Amino acid sequence: MGKTAKYWMLSLLAVFLLSACNSTSNDSDEGVFQYKETLIGNNSSVIHIIGQLWNAEAFQQVALQTDSEPYGMTIAYEDVAEDEYEETVMHNASYLFALIDNAEWIVFDFGERQYEITRSVLEDWYDEELADVKTEDDLRGIIQEKLNDEEEMSKLFEQ
Repeated sequence: MGKTAKYWMLSLLAVFLLSACNSTSNDSDEGVFQYKETLIGNNSSVIHIIGQLWNAEAFQQVALQTDSEPYGMTIAYEDVAEDEYEETVMHNASYLFALIDNAEWIVFDFGERQYEITRSVLEDWYDEELADVKTEDDLRGIIQEKLNDEEEMSKLFEQ
């Protein structure tokens, strides 16, 4: 094989290896926030988001209400411990409202107990517009601050 052919083969191999290294998507670096600005009508994205939240292993199904405003969803879970219901609702609703621009309400159905929460109630409780949260770290901080305060948690579920 001539020098020119070897040069081209090595060049092609280098290009192939470099493109393979670059083919990894930034999506994995962004985690669930890769779905920021999703709309509730995007069933696939909504399911991907739910699949990355608390108690995702207990997720059964989601029913999206997209026929008329206000848009919302009902998420059914099975086998979630009763003492995890409220934390799951607070955590998962926070993520869903931060990521899904036009979601206004969510019903969490745990079988024997249902919780309905609206964007406005949750944002008033946080005193924060969830759609304005830019990173998962920021959202985690906002959630953790309230999660550590039992009095605040009880206020959310009194409403």
